[in-house]
Amino acid sequence: MSGPDYGRAFGMWRQAAGADWTAYVDHAFVRQLAGGSLPRASFLHYLRQDYVFLLHFTRCWALVAAKSDRMPEIRAALAIAHGLIHEEMPLHETICAREGIPVTMLASTPESAANMAYTRYVQASGYGGDVLELLAALAPCVLGYGQIGLTHAGSGGPYGEWTATYGGEAYQGLCHQVGALIDEALDARLGPDWPDLPRAATLSQRFADATRLEAAFWQMGLDLA
Repeated sequence: MSGPDYGRAFGMWRQAAGADWTAYVDHAFVRQLAGGSLPRASFLHYLRQDYVFLLHFTRCWALVAAKSDRMPEIRAALAIAHGLIHEEMPLHETICAREGIPVTMLASTPESAANMAYTRYVQASGYGGDVLELLAALAPCVLGYGQIGLTHAGSGGPYGEWTATYGGEAYQGLCHQVGALIDEALDARLGPDWPDLPRAATLSQRFADATRLEAAFWQMGLDLA
């Protein structure tokens, strides 16, 4: 499935993921959200779970900085973590507050099995692997939301605020930043011919695994309905 150009590695990993990538970015949850038919309870359940997910996700980006010995990567990873805390999570807080769900309730949301499976997989990729494996596991979330947002940014409807955010200039800029970070990290550690190395298959599998877990996260929202 074709998509936006967020860098060399992303294009290769997305193509290798094949049907799993399509199942993620064109999931029924996404189609219903963009079309406005998604039950509100499902959307709010997803937002609450995603808020907890973003807490773990922020820690994983901080782990990128902790594991890296390259200053550009450290700066970029910490900037992304800062953006999650001060830009993306407040979107969840604002929407949920309008529905009578305060921040304290958001932060104490019990994790679903799908949430635990995904976040622990990404954390394990970082603790058990190197920076490249962690970036490969982190990439589907950031860049997949970018593709979904770009596809549905003008959809409007009851969830237009969500789609406009991920399709907007700020988030799209983040996707290009993350794509460049991944490409630079690969070239610095493995060289520009890294796709020809055996390591390329391992990293591609990390990306594909996380992609399947992303699709399961959407399904979690639909299952509530």
